[in-house]
Amino acid sequence: MRLCFLVEEQYRHDGMPNEVIGQLTAWGHHVDVVRPGGSLLRMTEAVRSGAHDAWVLKTVSGGPGLTLLEAAAGAGMTTVNDARSIRGVRDKALAAALGSSRGLPLPVTYAVARPELLLELPAAEYPLVVKPADGSSGRAVHLVSSPERLAAMLPELAGEGMLIAQPYVPNAGTDIKVYSVCGELYATERRSPLHPDHSVRERRVPLSAEVAAIAGQVGAVYGLDLYGVDVVLGPDGPVVVDVNDFPSFRQVPDAAARVARAVLGLARAGSPGAAASASAAGVRAPSIPAQLSVATAPEAAVPATVPAGEGP
Repeated sequence: MRLCFLVEEQYRHDGMPNEVIGQLTAWGHHVDVVRPGGSLLRMTEAVRSGAHDAWVLKTVSGGPGLTLLEAAAGAGMTTVNDARSIRGVRDKALAAALGSSRGLPLPVTYAVARPELLLELPAAEYPLVVKPADGSSGRAVHLVSSPERLAAMLPELAGEGMLIAQPYVPNAGTDIKVYSVCGELYATERRSPLHPDHSVRERRVPLSAEVAAIAGQVGAVYGLDLYGVDVVLGPDGPVVVDVNDFPSFRQVPDAAARVARAVLGLARAGSPGAAASASAAGVRAPSIPAQLSVATAPEAAVPATVPAGEGP
């Protein structure tokens, strides 16, 4: 197969997606790598119909790669993930509105174009989590204790563009990160970016049925095939605090091979999966995919099927 990977400069030397590219190449596939943030792009010729079986994006929020991916999708080519789905989670204000309307357990979310508008929130909503609506990788996430503290932070927040604010969900200081590779779920525990002094080593953990159902529903709601979900265990149960397309897949066993097989399968399908189609049509999908596989413990990983002719 012939694939095009769009890789932003921030991920130029990262294991993900470079290890996936290496695995696909070792299996005999042709992979073109485009670095949209570091290249002069001739946009009128950047997307050629039929030149690739699929386009894959690993980019920062707001990066130019998404524009290229959307151009490829507009020309009728297969994209991983579906380009419309990526846009739906990259804008965290949009993601909150979509997810809440379709039953995901999300915090109440406010959005503002100017940070001083957050001063209109009542004191009862504090402490607040404030972050850029297009943020990624934990950038510029703030735990704000009071209206007075927010007022003092306004100059710092002024350059962040559109912001979202959510009441803080009390938790033990750890996040559960669930990775989904086309329905196979893997969970890790890690320190919350809101609790930098909390001592937690990132590690694989068992995945409860409740969190697995929520993670599966995330894929159906947003139309994603490869994604990560950040969950905190609050006093009223699990709460989704972030969704990422094409994350790092850290701690996932044989991550490069699993993701590479998933990319090949999606490329062969030639169109967005049922989840993406349902999301685009505004249909509320079932709470858990029919083909869901859950790795319940570090030693219980679900073996991936090697497509015929694609093994190492």
